[in-house]
Amino acid sequence: MVEMYNAMMRPRTPRTTSTFDFTRDKVYFSRNLGGLHLVFVQVWPDSQARAWIENDLKSVSESTPVFLFTHDQPDVEAKHLMNPNGRHDVNATDQFENLLADTFVDGTTIEDASLIEQRQLEAFLARHRNITAYFHGNSNWNQFYDWVGPDGRIALHTFRVDSPMKGAVSAADERRLSFQVVTIDSASRVMTVRECLWNADPAHPDAPLAWGSSTTVALEPRPGAGARRGVANTPD
Repeated sequence: MVEMYNAMMRPRTPRTTSTFDFTRDKVYFSRNLGGLHLVFVQVWPDSQARAWIENDLKSVSESTPVFLFTHDQPDVEAKHLMNPNGRHDVNATDQFENLLADTFVDGTTIEDASLIEQRQLEAFLARHRNITAYFHGNSNWNQFYDWVGPDGRIALHTFRVDSPMKGAVSAADERRLSFQVVTIDSASRVMTVRECLWNADPAHPDAPLAWGSSTTVALEPRPGAGARRGVANTPD
């Protein structure tokens, strides 16, 4: 984590394992690329990250497509929020991991749904309609879907990516391991995301790449709920 922070944030004085503070030293950064604005937040757009993004977007035109890259899916896992119990610490009984800035307020266990936190993200995205794509991992397989929020107020193009270490499908079948190839036409503002099965024939590593599912989406500011894009891909 220290090395990732130093590589991406480039602090004047590099952090060490003794000076790194997880509650302070967050990886938040953005890049402009080909008419797009790419925003990277460490785990999930919690209140601290949203405040950073809000300030970052002040210099971005409302017509510029914005992509979010995070670890967690939009419907954030309760266990990644701050422990609401007792000393609010990380312990084997409560099993909260305290990765985010916000205390979990929907309940007292990691089994409770994070609806309040999701509604806060939904309201944020409703105000920033040019956030048109969301890429995430955490629960890992290839999936293209529209996240509409708990109250159905938005329709955000969302892309879940696989993992070579903990893929929900590929962990048991290496032939299903994939990554995503993204092609963007900056003139027409259309993006195509394709599943690349780069290890479809393990016995013949020189075999051509295999392609899986794909989707094409428009990158104009989101029209809101009701503009869903078909049926989502789910692991089989």
